[in-house]
Parts: sequence; C-alpha cells; structure tokens
Amino acid sequence: MKKFLIILLWLISLILVSVHVYENPEKMDALKYFLKDKKNLVIKPEEGEIFRKPGNSFIIEYSIMIPFDQKKTSFIYHDEKILDFNQNALKIYFQNGDVYESGKLKKINLPKSFTETKNGGIKGIFIYKNNEFGLMSSLKNGCYYASVVLLSNGKELFKTKCLPDKKVDFNGLGSSHIHNKDKIFFSLGTPEKASYKIRQLAQNKNSMYGKILEIGKDDLDKIIEDKKINLDVKIFSSGHRVPQGFTKINDSFFSTEHGPKGGDELNKIIKDKNYGWPKVSYGTQYFYDEEGKAYEINHERNQFEEPLFALVPSIGISALNTCPSKLKEYYKKPCLLALSLFGNSLRPGKSIIIYLLNEKMDKVQSIEIIYLRDDLKLRHFVTNSKNELYEDVDGNIYVSSDGIGIYKLSFVYFRN
Repeated sequence: MKKFLIILLWLISLILVSVHVYENPEKMDALKYFLKDKKNLVIKPEEGEIFRKPGNSFIIEYSIMIPFDQKKTSFIYHDEKILDFNQNALKIYFQNGDVYESGKLKKINLPKSFTETKNGGIKGIFIYKNNEFGLMSSLKNGCYYASVVLLSNGKELFKTKCLPDKKVDFNGLGSSHIHNKDKIFFSLGTPEKASYKIRQLAQNKNSMYGKILEIGKDDLDKIIEDKKINLDVKIFSSGHRVPQGFTKINDSFFSTEHGPKGGDELNKIIKDKNYGWPKVSYGTQYFYDEEGKAYEINHERNQFEEPLFALVPSIGISALNTCPSKLKEYYKKPCLLALSLFGNSLRPGKSIIIYLLNEKMDKVQSIEIIYLRDDLKLRHFVTNSKNELYEDVDGNIYVSSDGIGIYKLSFVYFRN
C-alpha cells in the first residue's frame, strides 16, 4: 500500500509539473538557459574550396570564409571603412542570443522575457549612434509578444499586445530594417502557425503585426539620453505576411516577403498602402482556414497593392539588398539582390535572385534565380551598420548560411 501511494504521488507530481511547464514555458526557457553549455563557439577564418555556378552572363564563385555551427543569424555587419574582409571588423548576431565579436562569443544582454520557444529568438538588430537595438520574441505569464530591446541594458522599449492564441510560430516575425533620413523603418510579420486569429492581425489597424513600422531618430535620441523609456512606433504600411528582406534605392523602399504555399513576393513599399495579407495572395492554403475559403488572387480589384513580382511556387525568400557594384555596372539599371532558404521540388531555393527593374522602379523586367548548393540555406548579407551591402576592395560580397557559416561570393567572368 505504501509503495502504491508513493507511485501515485509521483504520477500526480509529474502531471502537475507537466501542466505547469506547458502553461508557463518561460520557466523551461530559464532552466534550459541555466543548463546550457557556455563553452565558446569555435569560429575562425578558414577559406576553403572554391565552388562555381554559372549565371546567364557571369560565373559566381563562392567559398567558406568563417565556419560556425550556430543555427541562424539575425544580423551581421562589417566596418565599411575596412575594405579587406577581416573577422576583427565583423560582428555576428545569432538568433539564440549570442554575439560574436573580435574572435569571442558572448551572450547579449537580454530581459528575462526573451524566449526561444515557438521558433523564437532575436529576429533583427538595428544600430543608431553605436547603440544596438534588438527585435525579439518574448514570453511573460503565458503572453507571447514581440519587443524591441536596448541591448546595452536589456530594457524593453516597445512591446506588442499579446498574441490572441497559442498557435504561434515566431519564424513569422521575419524582420529587416533600413535607415532613411530622420527615421528607421523595420518589418514585423504575423507569427502564426495555422492561426486564423493571428493571421488577421495584418489587417488590424490597432495591431503592429503584419506591418512595416517606423521610428523617429529624434525619439531614439531621447531614449539614448534617458529622457524617455518607451519608443513611439508608427505604422508605415500594412497587410504583410512575413516581410524578411528590406532595402532601398534612393528613397524607394523594397521588401521581400514569404508567401504561404507559394506567393513569395517582392514589394515596393509605399506609405499607408495595404498589401493584402491575408485577404489576397498568389500562394495557396497549407490548410483550409476556419471558413474553408481559398485566397483571392487579384490584389488591385480588392483595393490592395499588387506585388512587383510573386514567385509561384515559392523559394523561401529571405534577405534583400541592392546589387553589388559589379552587377550595377554590368546591367546599368536598378538592380536588387535577394537570398533564399528552403524551396521545394519545383524550385529548390538555396539561391541568389537578381531582380532588374525599370527606371521608374515600379516594374520587374527580369528575374534570374541561380541555385547554389543543396546544403546552403542563405539567410543574411553581411552589411554595414545601416544594413547596406558590404563589399570588399575586390567587389566581393558575403552571406550567411544556416548552421554552416559565412561565404564569400564573387561575380567573375562577365560576358563582353
């Protein structure tokens, strides 16, 4: 009888612990962080074998420069004044909260609300006057939300409302940013995992999800000078699913956005415009939604902005930037360069994508997709502190691949 009672009490305690952890996943996050191996990640410059892939008018040569075993990057910048690519001029932020600088790996100063559950982590970094700000996934008292944190002290400066249900996938936060005059703009996706409620936030004027957002640099100045404790964040555009790449040519803004099953988009971002998600998409449903309806295709007929280009099937599009100088000089027209993660059997992803635009930059005239290699899930460009493409003295650029490292890409042997 005594043995039976002990087993019964053990089973009851196990059930209670399981329920408590399920309802309070932040507690498990804290335990995992405490138990996590704190050994420094070994990252060292190591240029390896050169691989080659033909484009239509040139060859891409690529080789590993800095190998690492971290899963995903969130931002990488190199001192733009140093034209010889150098690990000591490089700073790598990882989604798990690590940062690599000057040959060392350390933890970023983050609040207790930081969570890696639901594919969470640091999804973006922007820098202003040498101050670093991180967009991260957060969890507190069962509330999942997104926040912007000042990394020097770990303080939350901006936080969204709680997501309306637990079908959360923080991969959907996406995020990139641009500096333009007196403002910084950054993207915030809809972090849903087959959630009708979360998806609808992209059309909710009172929600920051599914939007391109803007912050005034004067507001950041007040934060830095301890004259304010909260950021004023405004909506610039709406109706976005997962806007992951973001760049500008002069004063024109462009974003790459993950579609659902198909429908990866390149959009020209215009103030106060609505890009239609989840009302319209060139992709299709992974599953039928609660009403059993498919997406509308025609954006314009539904008073939404049409994408400049939609890829069907999708390629898992990720980062976006302006083309390097070699491509600009060759094509002599507005040119954007994108990266991709996973694709599918029809389009494999893991590619470089070149968009050529007309002079008004309101139409894509050509798209070239160059598949590199099956193990390369390309996530970020190496940029300067303003998220502008970094080029070394020879015009080479650098990109990160999930779980592998940073590659150098060279565009060579152009046709005359």
